[in-house]
Amino acid sequence: MHKFAFVIHPLKAKDAARKYPIAKYMPDWVIKKFYGSKKPFIGSFVDGIVSKTGAKTEGWFIICPLTPDMMLYDLPLEAVYEKLVYCAELAKSEGAEIMGLGAFTSVVGDGGITVAERAPIKITTGNSYTIATAIQGALKAMDLVGAVPKESTLAVVGATGAIGKTCAKMLSPQFASTLLVGRDMERTQTVADELERATATTNVQDLKSADIIITVTSAGADLIFPEHLKQGAIVCDVARPRDVSVKVAKERPDVLVIEGGVVSVPGDVNFRISFGFPEKTAYACMSETMMLALDGKIENFTLGKEVSVAQVEETIRMADKHGFELAGFRSFEKAVPQEAIDRARSARQS
Repeated sequence: MHKFAFVIHPLKAKDAARKYPIAKYMPDWVIKKFYGSKKPFIGSFVDGIVSKTGAKTEGWFIICPLTPDMMLYDLPLEAVYEKLVYCAELAKSEGAEIMGLGAFTSVVGDGGITVAERAPIKITTGNSYTIATAIQGALKAMDLVGAVPKESTLAVVGATGAIGKTCAKMLSPQFASTLLVGRDMERTQTVADELERATATTNVQDLKSADIIITVTSAGADLIFPEHLKQGAIVCDVARPRDVSVKVAKERPDVLVIEGGVVSVPGDVNFRISFGFPEKTAYACMSETMMLALDGKIENFTLGKEVSVAQVEETIRMADKHGFELAGFRSFEKAVPQEAIDRARSARQS
């Protein structure tokens, strides 16, 4: 049996209150100071993962006590790398052979390359299967609301990043037009030049023209608000922390917001930790790490700022082989009800 580990981390300082209730009453700077002094630790043991082939795996969630803004602004990059390498050393001591970098740890710095060079075990970011499920989820949502890709405009926010760029490359041929949104116009235009019928912009206001939006930035803050979206739009938010403001859910019932990459895990898996999902489901990035272990593919798999179409297709093959599949839609930690899909469908038809 090949074993895995996966790194998770708090998305905001107040997440500490889940383990330490007194944190609710502390200022963020105090919590961050506490986080900064704490070493990564084992969050939970995971077992019960059984492939359709009969292969089994088990592993550990390792908690890295850093928030996204700590990784971006408060600590030197070298200090972040040291924490992540420590996670890998801890994982190896438990028996893991491969470790996935979750949420912001997958994009900070050079996207896992330096960590892989220094770690005693193999590393993946999970971005390949995240892309696969984002594409599958986006197309499924379009079908449910009656939107036809060849008659629609696709927008990708974070189009110069590893996930956004490959999503655009794989999806844009199916759409009438594609809008690429990035922070740097020159880099965004370079991606647009590689595609047909694609336009580059740095202005999120331009999203008003999009029928479906895949957003996957490393901004660590709300980027997409109610006024940015057309009637009946679909938004697939793959970013963690999310890019879509909760105001969209409250003020735009005509818009369908889904979280990319929520996956049903084969077997009778027990995570012993809650991510706000139904039982036996996980993020796609977690699932990529698990399926690599099940497949015996103990290698550095998805790293850096580029993800190839071949890597995405390989994760789809492994998912089919082992029994991972897209789960029902989630949005803001809740299941998406049929009424939400119906409202978006009606809004598109009106």
